Amino acid sequence: MARRKKIYEGKAKILYEGPEPGTLVQYFKDDATAFNAEKRATIDGKGVLNNRLSEFFMSGLNAIGVPTHFIRRLNMREQLIRSVEIIPLEVVIRNVAAGSISKRLGIEEGTALPRPIVEFYYKDDTLGDPLVAEEHVITFGWASQQDLDDMVALGLRVNDFLSGLMMGVGIKLVDFKIEIGRIWEGDYMRLIVADEISPDSCRLWDMKTGQKLDKDVFRRDLGDLADAYTEVAKRLGVLPDQGTVSGPTLVN
Repeated sequence: MARRKKIYEGKAKILYEGPEPGTLVQYFKDDATAFNAEKRATIDGKGVLNNRLSEFFMSGLNAIGVPTHFIRRLNMREQLIRSVEIIPLEVVIRNVAAGSISKRLGIEEGTALPRPIVEFYYKDDTLGDPLVAEEHVITFGWASQQDLDDMVALGLRVNDFLSGLMMGVGIKLVDFKIEIGRIWEGDYMRLIVADEISPDSCRLWDMKTGQKLDKDVFRRDLGDLADAYTEVAKRLGVLPDQGTVSGPTLVN
């Protein structure tokens, strides 16, 4: 499809004006970043893999009644999505201690948590996306108490879905991040899952070996990121030819 007006460009995706009112085209780049974009690289094929994986997860959520912004995939790197008002919070659900929670609380990485923990991070790159309490969210008007309750409920439903899906292919869902947006249907507002769900936004470990199959491969220089993402896609049956995606794919 013809390229339209660019609306926004982030670290891993570009949003373009959609073909119909209330829609956007989301383009997945090959860029990889870590440590608040202090570490950068271009990983051939990463955008193709994340587009297909995010389509797979979002379609699955839609099918079980968890609303998302995903409408349909357009080509190898683009998908049509609903335009939403993004709440300026990252919602992180943790099942196993890893990353920042291990550093903050001194919990050994890999420790299973007694129950899923839901955390909120304020979306501001200049501040390093700081962890915030519900009191901060309500006080500064980023979301209401009802919004927070709904966001927790959405996050836990996504967690149940993804955990079961991953367990079925021998992968442990350690933690993941989602973003949530507001949409209006007449006078009625509701919250839906937005942005993306991919190995960029999840921690995924092989259940037998503990091998990392997510962006920690890039963060910690543990190997080839495209190979790790391809392994996730293969196990889930997302790649139609079960092959490796390599090299950039051009789209019109």
